[in-house]
Amino acid sequence: MSPEFLWYIPNQVIPGHRGDAVTADHNSLSTLTGQARSLEEYGWTGALIGTGWGRPDTFTVATALATATTTFEPLIAIRPGYWQPAHFASAAASLDHLTGGRVRVNIVSGKDDLAAYGAAEEDQSQRYARTREFMQLVRRLWTEENVTYRGDHYQVTGSTVTPRIAARTGRPHPKLYFGGASAAAERVAATEADVQLFWGEPLAGVRDRIERLRGLSDELDRALPPLEFGLRITTFVRDTTEQAWADAEAKVAEMARAYNPGAPRRAAVGQQRLLDLAARGEVLDDNLYTAPGTVGGGGAGTTWLVGSAEDVAKSLRRYQDLGITHFVLSDTPYLREIRRQGAQLLPLLRD
Repeated sequence: MSPEFLWYIPNQVIPGHRGDAVTADHNSLSTLTGQARSLEEYGWTGALIGTGWGRPDTFTVATALATATTTFEPLIAIRPGYWQPAHFASAAASLDHLTGGRVRVNIVSGKDDLAAYGAAEEDQSQRYARTREFMQLVRRLWTEENVTYRGDHYQVTGSTVTPRIAARTGRPHPKLYFGGASAAAERVAATEADVQLFWGEPLAGVRDRIERLRGLSDELDRALPPLEFGLRITTFVRDTTEQAWADAEAKVAEMARAYNPGAPRRAAVGQQRLLDLAARGEVLDDNLYTAPGTVGGGGAGTTWLVGSAEDVAKSLRRYQDLGITHFVLSDTPYLREIRRQGAQLLPLLRD
């Protein structure tokens, strides 16, 4: 399948996310809509919108941006526990109907402030067992009528979601993206996800994980179409290779000045894999920069692909050769980089 290129829109209460320059009205409707409309203008498919207690509600933000755009596809991050599956299936079906099929969903199982919204803390095995049931039930509610489901975590009787999801070519329902690198997470991805998202690991690590997940899909008798794969990573692009590395090193030096190495840092399995990369070298493959993770960079900001548009496009094509077909890229300042990378990087990737 042809690769798809999405961005990231930061729905944050505190300004300055990953060094973003916008501070006044940083999470206002006008600011976020401006980013979404620029994504349309510069040829991006849509954007991931993150989730977590203590941030603006992701589904509300996604709905607002979808109504202010015409082609923008929100990849809406949501958490089982915060949502009941039937409630979410209904809300997403309604938004998908109203937007003509533009909804995508990213299921997040990582730890959150569960007690703040009334969910119970669970160990890892229970957390992923709940996620498995959530994905199974949401998919059934989108594709079947009069669903009765009896799981350990969720139960419904005679449930039908209206309006119905309109099946589209190659898309019977909104795609369910999923992340996680633990053994429990990979078993859920192998059987229930549509797209497995990876962080910015070196090529060899991504290759190994793709091979393992494909093997697990066969071993566990996956009943869905073949699992697809995506990459969530920071792309640090400048006009020349030399300028990119000079700016990247300067930005890391600035991060280091503000970094508190004694601050607590919660690292899931996938995040820890990224942090451990720095021990193998500051630059891996051709241009995967690990230094940001040593000075507080987290998530997609732990490793960066650094270089000219040609350098970064070459690296992303190598991930594509491994089987990656969904790319979620970003850098800050967000609006400037939407435009820069939309003008310089996307045309090379689409060629």
